[in-house]
Amino acid sequence: MEILTQQLGDVLEVKVRGRLDNYWTEHLRRNLEEIVRGGAHGIQLNLSEIAFLSSAGVGLLVRFHTQLKSIGGSFVITSPSPRVKQVLDLCRLSTFLLSEAKPAAPPVHKTEVRRFSSPLASFEVLECAPKGALVFRRIGDPGLLKGCRFGPEDCRMVAFPPSTFGLGLGAFGDNFEDAQTRFGEFLAVGGSAAYLPTDGTNVPDFMVSTGELVPDVNVLYGLRCEGGFTHVLRFEATSAESPISLAELVRTTLEISGAPLIGMVMVAESAGLVGAALRRSPAAAGGVNDAPFKYPEVRSWLSFSTERLYSRSLVLVSGVAAASECASLTPMLRPVGAEAWPQGHFHAAAFSYRPLKKGTIDLNAAVTTLFETETLQGVLHLLIDDREAAGPQQSQFVRGACWIGAASEIR
Repeated sequence: MEILTQQLGDVLEVKVRGRLDNYWTEHLRRNLEEIVRGGAHGIQLNLSEIAFLSSAGVGLLVRFHTQLKSIGGSFVITSPSPRVKQVLDLCRLSTFLLSEAKPAAPPVHKTEVRRFSSPLASFEVLECAPKGALVFRRIGDPGLLKGCRFGPEDCRMVAFPPSTFGLGLGAFGDNFEDAQTRFGEFLAVGGSAAYLPTDGTNVPDFMVSTGELVPDVNVLYGLRCEGGFTHVLRFEATSAESPISLAELVRTTLEISGAPLIGMVMVAESAGLVGAALRRSPAAAGGVNDAPFKYPEVRSWLSFSTERLYSRSLVLVSGVAAASECASLTPMLRPVGAEAWPQGHFHAAAFSYRPLKKGTIDLNAAVTTLFETETLQGVLHLLIDDREAAGPQQSQFVRGACWIGAASEIR
């Protein structure tokens, strides 16, 4: 099979020669996935020189058409060969897969967008109509993690409806006793919550709001934020080889908000995450000296990779960031980069890859779609690896969207 590409205005033409049977369909799939990962969300597939199209090939065409349409892109077939046209007609797919039958474009609503760039990335900022001030509620005492001193009196059942987001150390379950051996990192955004159990399974679990069902988390400590966002920041790295770091994104979002303390949610294509996750529940230990931080015992308590994880995933990030000292949140804040400030606390959930929708994104709908259609791969607490031997290592991203809100109150 031969695959040729050329840019035609706003779309990329992909011309394919050969047969689209089950063997060569897999080859085309890998190529199209790399094209989409590279940022091309408008694709014209020229099949004028395809001699055979099997059901596997038809499935591939439908899959990419559906995927790109769902994110505001396009995937159409141009110049189908007689064999391709015959198969599509028989499958009743010609009306929406062929370019001559494109549906009418949806109405365009003008939104004021501010654009700027840096050597690392380009940015677009949209202002939102705030749905109430962003209120932070701090839960529990992070200091009890040292020595694993959590008991039933330190556990609180916290609901995370769609109007909230948050993060911390928690577990799904009826009460402290039920969750005692499973407490791990969690995050919640837009009516969905995910956490990594510490019972040895190493398989993340999640809950999604459905009807009157709202995720409830047994929380040892954490943060719950409720209210509206004031800005949405879209970003794209100058190149996939030079992704933008979490520290740079935090600095940018703080500057945009103009506030000393912000809440932040992000959906982004990952170039690799640096972080840690608990291996064992700190509520099941019953007080263990300086665990989980004392060396060498820390190796049995914490999972930390020296290599970036989930480098080809779509990630959901929830957290807070501060530009300067914030006494109420000091126990939860750590530097997000090589410098002392800004500081923050961020958790991330990694999913199987799907392209990020262009244009306006509804956060709650995007998060629900992630949990319902993609595979949840892991949950971790994002950290900077500041060991001198390898140089500072931190999480990096290729493109994405950040929702930003200034904190008006901390309870």
